[in-house]
Amino acid sequence: MSNYTAKPGLEGVVASDTAIAAVEQTGLSYRGYNIEDLANNCHFEEVAHLLIFGELPDAGQLKEFNALLADLRPLSGELVAAIRSIPKDAPMMDVLRTGLSMAGHFDPVKGDDASDLRKRSVWLMAMAGAIVSARYRMLEGGEPVEPKVGLSHAAQILYQAQGVEPSAQAQKLLDLTLILYAEHEFNASTFTTRVIASTMSDMVSSCVGAVGALKGPLHGGANEAAMAMLSQFENADQASTWVNDQLANKQKVMGFGHRVYKNGDHRASILEDEMRKLAEEKGKTKWVDIYDAIKNPMVTKAKPIYPNVDYPCGLTYFLLDLPLDLYTPLFVCSRITGWCAHFIEQSENNRIYRPLSRYSGPDKRPVVAIDKR
Repeated sequence: MSNYTAKPGLEGVVASDTAIAAVEQTGLSYRGYNIEDLANNCHFEEVAHLLIFGELPDAGQLKEFNALLADLRPLSGELVAAIRSIPKDAPMMDVLRTGLSMAGHFDPVKGDDASDLRKRSVWLMAMAGAIVSARYRMLEGGEPVEPKVGLSHAAQILYQAQGVEPSAQAQKLLDLTLILYAEHEFNASTFTTRVIASTMSDMVSSCVGAVGALKGPLHGGANEAAMAMLSQFENADQASTWVNDQLANKQKVMGFGHRVYKNGDHRASILEDEMRKLAEEKGKTKWVDIYDAIKNPMVTKAKPIYPNVDYPCGLTYFLLDLPLDLYTPLFVCSRITGWCAHFIEQSENNRIYRPLSRYSGPDKRPVVAIDKR
């Protein structure tokens, strides 16, 4: 295949059509709805319904969706035992990968038609949140907390993780990040989902594979890395000195730049506004000063590099008193809805993915007998 032009990272290659999301320089939309509109007017459950079922729910449909989510949320005793048996120093993403795979053995949905796939999607959405919460409780020395009737999905995750009902402020911010992270077209983990789906494998396997892709620091770990970067500074002056040194030495700054967005990530500005309010309300504006000390030189230099959504998300989760190891798993609790939507779409009009490669190894050569090598 030496006559073909290679496209490293498949950059610029259109692999398939999708009706789920559009990532454009001018904005992000889910099934035709602008992300700003969804963030301002919907809760995450509505967005999850939109992705999985194709439309925003009316009041009755949302009630049914929430009831189904509640029914599917409890973890089996076997799954709890499996989570408990994982070494305590295992990263939460590894626990989630194993937990989802184990959960697959107890899948309550037995069929594979369109309605079954949608119900299984809701179950996987429930499982991701419940596994993360249960593991966090165990690490904190507690026992898994039973779901509480009437809480939103975001509130439920926090309640089952921390054992106390979260504040309205915490619910709102986590809900917002779940909306913003839910779907982003053919990113690495979503493409992984579709490749696995194209082999006619199952939805659980596709999502487990996607977790593996999201674990990589070039994809899903950026919010953790951004907060780890911010946390090394005591004040804005230190941050300013550091970032200017990074720029002078042409070093990467975590949380900035995006493979698609060249003029700024629209999700970042939505979340940043709320993050600033949260810092003000909690009396922790020092962190916003540090945040701005790094951001401002990045966006005002001759060739600006803008923050992506992971930059404000890292600080948002920090201000919500969430441990660093929980940041990317919370990404999964959101993006799993997009993964499932893509699994369904791939299944409806399937063709197995089989790209070509361009050989760059040695020319053809004979095999020499082992005694003459």
